[in-house]
Amino acid sequence: MPQPRMPFGQPQTNLPSADLPANHSTEQLRDFVAKVPAITLGFWVVKILATTLGETGGDSLSMSMGLGYLTSTLIFAVVFVAAVILQIRASGFNQWIYWFTIIATTTLGTTIADYVDRDLGVGYPGGTTILIVCLLASFGLWYKTTGTIAVTSVQTPRTEGFYWLTILFSQTLGTALGDWTADTIGLEYTGGALLFTALLAIIGAAYRWTRLSHTLLFWAAFVLTRPLGAVVGDFLDKPLAKGGLNLDRYAASTVLLAAIIALLAIRRQHPAARPH
Repeated sequence: MPQPRMPFGQPQTNLPSADLPANHSTEQLRDFVAKVPAITLGFWVVKILATTLGETGGDSLSMSMGLGYLTSTLIFAVVFVAAVILQIRASGFNQWIYWFTIIATTTLGTTIADYVDRDLGVGYPGGTTILIVCLLASFGLWYKTTGTIAVTSVQTPRTEGFYWLTILFSQTLGTALGDWTADTIGLEYTGGALLFTALLAIIGAAYRWTRLSHTLLFWAAFVLTRPLGAVVGDFLDKPLAKGGLNLDRYAASTVLLAAIIALLAIRRQHPAARPH
């Protein structure tokens, strides 16, 4: 009987052998690779909340606390490294550690993008271009090293390193891309949110009605949820004169974090059983 397909996933086929433990059993392999969550609607809801929190949380340190982009980046970099170490050292999938690491990438990505775009003076188009190159380079190196960028390759500290580096670049790119569409292109925050929502809907349709690689579609959706979260986050905390709601950044971040914790507590996520 064929297995049902999952959103932005694909049935497990041949796993790369280079990173598998010797003489592994089927049961050991299932436990070994299950350190990322299954892709469900709940995954995408939490992902968007986390990316929005990354925007408000990053701005809380760099702007509200007045620490600046560079100092905030250094602080979040320490948190990110600690989170990745926890994730790599975990023996299996732990939803709290996983999403803590995701949030660490979104907050760090926010301050890195703002530092590159503003303090280095390259602007949103320049920052977006730089980060696209970095993201593609990360994908290319990961693929060249392991032969795949599917999550079935996330089985060792080396491949987990590629996974989290790629995610960090995607989160950083999303911040720059969101700011570019809202400010430079002039779509503002609501227009940017509608644009990225439409693009995500197109990806969902491509999953449903085309034979495009589900791994490719997953990463496209993963990247695009970040600028969606960025423009939503800016909409929440930017001044009314700039098209925002002027909400307190600390309060917005607290509400978003509470929503993530509540969702994970109410509907516990389970490890992925197939690539995505």
